[in-house]
Amino acid sequence: MSPEFCTCGARLPPDALFCHKCGKPQRELLEVRAPEPPAPGPPAPGPAAPALDFRNSIAVRAGLTTGSLAILLSLLFPVAIAPLLLLFGAGFLSTVFYRRRTGQLLTPAAGARIGWITAVLSFLVILVLFAVNLSALALSGRGMAQLREQLRAVTSDPQALRMIESPSWLIAIFVFGLLFSFGIVALVCTAGGALGARLLGRRRG
Repeated sequence: MSPEFCTCGARLPPDALFCHKCGKPQRELLEVRAPEPPAPGPPAPGPAAPALDFRNSIAVRAGLTTGSLAILLSLLFPVAIAPLLLLFGAGFLSTVFYRRRTGQLLTPAAGARIGWITAVLSFLVILVLFAVNLSALALSGRGMAQLREQLRAVTSDPQALRMIESPSWLIAIFVFGLLFSFGIVALVCTAGGALGARLLGRRRG
C-alpha cells in the first residue's frame, strides 16, 4: 500500500494522523508529557524560640513568682538551711513553669539561664524587703545601732570591733555581705534551674 492508503484500503487525506475508516494511526506521534511538579523544598522553619533573658515575659513571670514564693516561705519558716533549699526549689520550679507554658524543650544550659533570672529577681525582692526593714529601723533611731549589735554578736575580736565602729568599714562590710549573698542566691537558683531542665529532658526522652 502506498502512503495515501491505509492497510484497510481506505484512501487517506494528506497528512492524516488516523484512518477515518478503521482509526489506525498512520504516523508515529510524539508523546506529550505534562510538566512534572517541582520537587518539594525543605519545610519552612518554625518560629524561633524566644531568647531567655529579661525581655522574655514568661521567664520573668516564672522567676518572679517562684522566687517571691520561696522568700515568703523562708520568712514563715526561718530555719538555717530552709532559705537555700527554697531558693533551689525556686530555680527548679521556674524551669517547670516555663516548660509547661511554652512547651519548649530546655537544655540544662537554658534551665540555668532561667535559674539565673530567678536569682536576680529573688535578690531584688530581698533587697526591697531589707530596705523596708532598714527604713523602719532608721525611723525608730535604732538602724545602725542594731546592725552594730548584730555584728558584735558574730565576733569578739577587738580589731573587728573597732572596724565596726567606723562608718566606712561598716558600709564596706554591708556591701560585701550583699555581694556574697547574691552569689549564694545565684548559685543555688542556677543549679536548681539546670537540674529541673535535665530532669524534664529525661522524662520527655
